Amino acid sequence: MVILEKTGLCSQITFGRYVRQGRKLGVDPKLFIQDLQFNEVPVRVYQPKATSDGRRRGIIFFHGGGWVFGSLDTYEKVCRYISRESESVVVSVQYRLAPEHKYPAAYEDCLNATIHFMKNIEHYGVDPANVIVCGDSAGGNLAAAVSQTLAGGSDLPKLRAQILIYPGLQALDFNLPSYHQNRGVPLLFRERAAFFALQYLNGHALHMQEVLEGSHIPPDMRLKYRKWVSPDNIPEKFKVRGVKPLRPTDFIAEVFEKVKRLCEPNLFEDAVVQQLPESFILTCEYDVLRDDGLLYKKRLEDNGVRVTWYHLEDGFHGVISLYDYCGFSFPAGKRGLDSVVNFLKSL
Repeated sequence: MVILEKTGLCSQITFGRYVRQGRKLGVDPKLFIQDLQFNEVPVRVYQPKATSDGRRRGIIFFHGGGWVFGSLDTYEKVCRYISRESESVVVSVQYRLAPEHKYPAAYEDCLNATIHFMKNIEHYGVDPANVIVCGDSAGGNLAAAVSQTLAGGSDLPKLRAQILIYPGLQALDFNLPSYHQNRGVPLLFRERAAFFALQYLNGHALHMQEVLEGSHIPPDMRLKYRKWVSPDNIPEKFKVRGVKPLRPTDFIAEVFEKVKRLCEPNLFEDAVVQQLPESFILTCEYDVLRDDGLLYKKRLEDNGVRVTWYHLEDGFHGVISLYDYCGFSFPAGKRGLDSVVNFLKSL
């Protein structure tokens, strides 16, 4: 990808989108599938054809891809599987992508599509008391953000649950144990995690090295958020592969001013967190974002939120979307997807 960019043929992001585009699938005999617009946001709605005794659960799905990649087609197989196996209505949201559309475009699209669905829920045969937001990776971040916004008070029914699949939930500390243990493990390298966050925030990746080193966080903010984002809150068994001790880095005020919005997402006060719905969090052992999920799990539990946690000991970042990919099959991806389906059936 770097060669293509240097030769002027295309950017890394353009090439990445090309290789990640999903293939058009044929008709699914068990599902009605239609492309619609919710508040001018493109969505794809999956509805089981089988008759139902009552109203179904509804799942609003936000795809992963670092806020930069991903589409309705990329996650077609995943959404079909969830809809079929859980007998649920699934709404897959095509939010605007960075760097062309910076923060908060993706979040606003996901929130607006969710609100539209909940206000028009009778058209889809969905129980208004059984609506779930779900997302993987960057989509998990968006699901958590939407859930927190709606929990803060709304005339809409409360969400039944949130499902966060190896979510990226903080950009305060790129030196947690999982970031170093898995820094070179596909499909998400440590540097790329910071690269994607900066693309979403600013439309470019300037100051990436300072962010990786932690120079973007003021000492008082680091101290305030230490109760939520700290290696001390991660169980010891996740540190056995070694944790690299780091020297403290000097705070650079200029960098903070350029990237301070990185400190905003998903760091709501406990009063909001206490109102969040029942949660499902999936983590993977070989994933730089593993500790983001573990820390959020603890924070939710500390605030009285019920959490179901599923950990894939042999999983890596992105494995869910590769459960059946171009003839390849990753058993961990199938197990992860089935854990999501089983959670949905338990609601």
